[in-house]
Amino acid sequence: MALRSSDPTGLQSGVAKPSRNSRKKKKQKKRKEAIDDFPVIPEDPVAEQCGNDSSGTVVESTSENYGIRDNGNVNKISCVGSGSVVVVEESVCQNVCGFGELRQRNVIGGGEEMAAVASRAEEDRAEMNGSKEPLPPAQPEPVVNGNVANKLDTAESLDWKRLMSEDPNYLYAVHKSPAKYFLDEMYSGNSLRRTTTLGSEKERERVYDTIFRLPWRCEVLIDVGFFVCFDAFLSLLTIMPTRILIKLWRFLTARQFKRLSAAELCDFGCFLVLACGVILLGQTDISLIYHMIRGQGTIKLYMVYNVLEIIDKLCQSFGGDVFETLFNSAEGLATCSQENMRFWIRRFVSDQALAMAFSILHSFILLAQAITLSTCIVAHNNALFALLVSNNFAEIKSNVFKRFSKDNIHNLAYADSVERFHISAFLLFVLAQNILEAQGPWFESFLFNAFVVFFCEMLIDIIKHSFLAKFNGIKPIEYSEFLEDLCKQTLNMQTEDSKKNLTFVPLAPACVVIRVLTPVYAAHLPYSPLLWRLFWILFLISVTYVMLTSLKVMIGMGLQKHATWYVNRCRKRKHHLHFD
Repeated sequence: MALRSSDPTGLQSGVAKPSRNSRKKKKQKKRKEAIDDFPVIPEDPVAEQCGNDSSGTVVESTSENYGIRDNGNVNKISCVGSGSVVVVEESVCQNVCGFGELRQRNVIGGGEEMAAVASRAEEDRAEMNGSKEPLPPAQPEPVVNGNVANKLDTAESLDWKRLMSEDPNYLYAVHKSPAKYFLDEMYSGNSLRRTTTLGSEKERERVYDTIFRLPWRCEVLIDVGFFVCFDAFLSLLTIMPTRILIKLWRFLTARQFKRLSAAELCDFGCFLVLACGVILLGQTDISLIYHMIRGQGTIKLYMVYNVLEIIDKLCQSFGGDVFETLFNSAEGLATCSQENMRFWIRRFVSDQALAMAFSILHSFILLAQAITLSTCIVAHNNALFALLVSNNFAEIKSNVFKRFSKDNIHNLAYADSVERFHISAFLLFVLAQNILEAQGPWFESFLFNAFVVFFCEMLIDIIKHSFLAKFNGIKPIEYSEFLEDLCKQTLNMQTEDSKKNLTFVPLAPACVVIRVLTPVYAAHLPYSPLLWRLFWILFLISVTYVMLTSLKVMIGMGLQKHATWYVNRCRKRKHHLHFD
């Protein structure tokens, strides 16, 4: 903005009005002097300053953008004194920038002088705006002393007293007595209306999903996953040895070596890992580890068990990738040409060594975890309950209050199935130790402790998944979809995403189970001649194999029938799974 200063008193003295060109030159010449002589007047405090000014200066401001007149184009601020009038006019150009000017004139006189100043200001504005029609001058409002004063009206929306008077809560808090307040609280509706909201049908469904529908579906999913893991474990102990024996028999009878298929290479690789794991675990002194762990306090037991459990989950997650690499190398070795044979052999051997080292490490971790659980069960100072409570609630804390996606919850349910199978292997270890070393009646105590461990694990899984689904907006029908994917995996049906499959490598648990059951069998062998002892060894192995094979057939066929029934049911009632 620019300030222009002129002396309009020549109007009263009869001096001829200068031409328009001379007035422009005069304005340009004195522009800098006007800036130095007259400071810029702020918008808001103008009226206040002028109201207290004793010199009688009148300040008038006009704006096209912010107006308080009816046409919304002019904003005028006037201060009335006894002597002179100061007019501050802001003109806004039509261009985008919106530059304007401030003009200040000192007028000695009353209403007539003010009218002349206003008309002259309008002429200046017409010059600046070009073809824009000038606005009509504002009509002065008469006051007692004959000067002009425009007053800004207070907006009704900013009238604080009116707003407070219309607020019923304000009147309520000010004018109501304590007795009236108490009576109004009694008859005003729900007592918790200020801290709770009225629920809807959706909220009711959410409550019943959390309490009833989702726990049932979650437990069915985890149980089916447990039996899938058990079926893979039995396949490792029954199907794999049978196929290896058949291959060796064919090789001995045919006396001709043929290239092994990918499945046969995988079987031989897994058998080699299992044999090495059992041999190395057989060299471990379980009694020494048991007494070392038993000498620790309850807090140390809790810490040791948690550390072992974390390492177990890491090994379980990484073990699937290791064996997928091994099976990929076996597939490449079975189908490669003679030129690339040496490359694939080196690759298969390196992957086999990695899988062997990893499985042995995982086997030792599971063995130490089983010994820790056995120590807590055998102890008579409630160490088992302290361990279960602290460990399970720490699991709830680490999972429930985090944001999980649908795929993460899917994988978490599979991890709970694998964890439940590992707990079953640990309880089998405890049973074997009691058979070998316990004295007196111990079976009832073992059954009670096993029931407590399984019940706590089941309860924690239900609570964890119920609130995970509640906080992450997972419907119970999603768990039915998880179960459908697991059933398709059981039937070897191709799914859209193979990462949703349950991954479980039973080699480490098999090493632990064979290690703990071997002393039980050895303790019941007769101390007789070698042939008779070998006969009993073969007999016990055969009986165990038949029992495991029968159990494998029962569980495998049961899983196949259940998977077929459930997949067909989902196809028929795809949109009605909520009512199962």
